[in-house]
Amino acid sequence: MTFLIDFLGCKVNSYEVECIGDLLIKNGYTEWVKKPFQKEPDVVIINTCAVTETSTAKDRKMIRQYRRQYKKAILIVMGCYSQYDYDLISEELNADIVLGTANREKIIEYIEQFKKDKKPIIDHVKNNDIKKYEELNLFSSLLTTRVYLKIQDGCDNYCTYCLIPYIRGRSRSRSKPEILKEVKILIASGYKEIILTGIDMSSYGEDLYKDYGLSDLIEDILKDNPDLYRLRISSLEASKIDDKFIKLLEKYPNFANHLHIPLQSASINVLKKMNRQYDINGFKDKIAKIRKVRPDISITTDVIVGFPTELDDDFNDTFQFCKKIKFSKIHVFPYSSREGTIASKYVSDISDFDKKVRVTKLIALSDELELSYSKKFNGKTMEFLLEKYDEKKKTYHCHSSNHLEYFYKSDQANLTGKIISIKYDSNTTFFDIVKK
Repeated sequence: MTFLIDFLGCKVNSYEVECIGDLLIKNGYTEWVKKPFQKEPDVVIINTCAVTETSTAKDRKMIRQYRRQYKKAILIVMGCYSQYDYDLISEELNADIVLGTANREKIIEYIEQFKKDKKPIIDHVKNNDIKKYEELNLFSSLLTTRVYLKIQDGCDNYCTYCLIPYIRGRSRSRSKPEILKEVKILIASGYKEIILTGIDMSSYGEDLYKDYGLSDLIEDILKDNPDLYRLRISSLEASKIDDKFIKLLEKYPNFANHLHIPLQSASINVLKKMNRQYDINGFKDKIAKIRKVRPDISITTDVIVGFPTELDDDFNDTFQFCKKIKFSKIHVFPYSSREGTIASKYVSDISDFDKKVRVTKLIALSDELELSYSKKFNGKTMEFLLEKYDEKKKTYHCHSSNHLEYFYKSDQANLTGKIISIKYDSNTTFFDIVKK
């Protein structure tokens, strides 16, 4: 049996498809690779996203394309969108097996059942029934030198614009022993960078342990694995950054020099309407503490533009705050109303034109800040980790600890995982000679 697997959305979805692929391979399946005159895959799996209306539209498009392209394949759709709209996916989009955000470990059992009965299967678990972390282990990866490691699922924050708590369920932490075991396996397999990920990683441990949280887990990983070249975390809520976390940044140089801390808005009024659990002064103080121990750290963020109650003054507060904080990059998202959320009931006076103007303005600021940050490192010798090699372009994709990106030219295709030192120049796209 051959399988093709694809996904849309976040780093958690990326990790999950890696795990599913690993599980299938361990059970005798072979990953399908497109070649001329080759028959279609036996199984097609899609892991979906539902964070915005645009995301779900992309989900539907992808499902239709795969269904049309591979008519005889067993089509399996899983993830957030299938948890949200499982009937439509089964009945209108003709998926054979529909899984939500749980019970993915039963995928082989469901494939065998469908092969036998030829009847559609829907395993939709009500969100309030998802009480236990689903253990999907990753022992190999389609990635090369960097690998995601999922430590948590679900969310308890209930931001008014977000469906995720209703789709993914309550926050559930993975056990410390399972995480530490997987870290050891990944390092032994040759991975140089591990990226911790989850839906709300900041809440790690709150459902399992009395006095053990994300900072404790990070310390155990770094302390027990001094041979790990780099540990990175995908996203962190400002309200959960504690003094222990700051000390870890100061103590461990292999803790990546980059943090992604979502802001969403810097308006007091909008933050309250969003039900975000922090205030702007507290956010600013956390950034100051981080930069005190890591002055050159890259701090990126997310901002939602055009929230229903956002006035011109509210947007200006956000714009000026981002400019003052000097984020190294801002991921800008125009507000997307999601049926079933509290915010979908808010009345909005913001026109689509005004929303686009605000988005454009903030993206321009992001570009300016990103360039300004990268220029700070011109002339400095920096380490880059060589990642995936593009055979056609004879180029490696690589990142530094502070997530500066480079494309490294070389005729040698066996350098994946190597660490190189180069004199950085933000005006140069490529480096041609590998410096050992």
